[in-house]
Amino acid sequence: MGEKGLSLQGKARYDDMNKDDDYSFDVNRDGFMASEPKMWGGRWTEEKLCAFEKYVHAYLTIMNNNRDKFGWKLLYFDGFAGSGSRGGEGSQEKSPLMEDLFDAHYISQEELDTYKGSAERVLNIDLRGFDYYYFIDKDKKATARLDALLSPYKESHVIECRADDANNQLRLLSDGLRRNKKLKSLVLLDPFGMQVEWSSIEMLKGSSTDLFILIPSGVIINRLLYRNGASPHYGKLSSFFGLSEAEIKERFYEHRTTQTLFGDTEIVEKVKNPIQKIYDLYRERLGTIFRYVTEDPLVLYNNHNLPIFHFACASNNETAVKIAGEIIKNQQQ
Repeated sequence: MGEKGLSLQGKARYDDMNKDDDYSFDVNRDGFMASEPKMWGGRWTEEKLCAFEKYVHAYLTIMNNNRDKFGWKLLYFDGFAGSGSRGGEGSQEKSPLMEDLFDAHYISQEELDTYKGSAERVLNIDLRGFDYYYFIDKDKKATARLDALLSPYKESHVIECRADDANNQLRLLSDGLRRNKKLKSLVLLDPFGMQVEWSSIEMLKGSSTDLFILIPSGVIINRLLYRNGASPHYGKLSSFFGLSEAEIKERFYEHRTTQTLFGDTEIVEKVKNPIQKIYDLYRERLGTIFRYVTEDPLVLYNNHNLPIFHFACASNNETAVKIAGEIIKNQQQ
């Protein structure tokens, strides 16, 4: 995974990416070679899945002590549960922007298989499980494959695989949670990209939901926040954060005035440590929906030791977030 075989453009981007945490660079694929270093590896995917599996085990242990007493029904919801394929019909990453961001990095099928796999892990936990399991994926073929893969579990579990946009299904889930206060949900949202709309997260306000969400802080969001602030992607960023373009610019850019031969010139500069500030902002936004959010999320790094994702928990139950925080702390050590 060295510099050998890079085009001049690719090498310049590689050098720039490794000298600074702010590794924004052009999203078009001109100049990328097949030998360019991959941004993806197996380590971070395994870390994420291990942490989440431990949390599910703790969640079920606690809920099983009280579910019968209070008549609770437990529901598990995975909004991006398919095979991880990005090229099929209905794939979440079908947009030109997402193709540009990901296809240059040559994610192997092995890495995709490692990335996914949370469905079987959750179903294999050796405890009394959820009353209902919902596995959602927009890719119809991936959903069909997952449905077939999970068929052996259907004898002992109530499982439904739905080929639909996760945002649509989150709204349906929220409606169900409002109608039935005995329903308690654990929601996993771990897409590759920025498909989760803030308006969908808002629908969970006031519900009995523990949410784990993967935030593409470094691998996507940071790269859409161009250094000079002149990004064409504010519509996508606004949908993700639930904020206006002006509010986003206020959080990620600083203005200063410098004197030149032609008079005073205003300079726009991106803030320092933008990837951490991306999580800080998203945590702040989650705090408007949930009472508690992990202060120190699971930070996932690529093979170049650059942060690409933040994996965080949000809940209206303080104990839930404390447990998640302990699991994350131990995972990071």
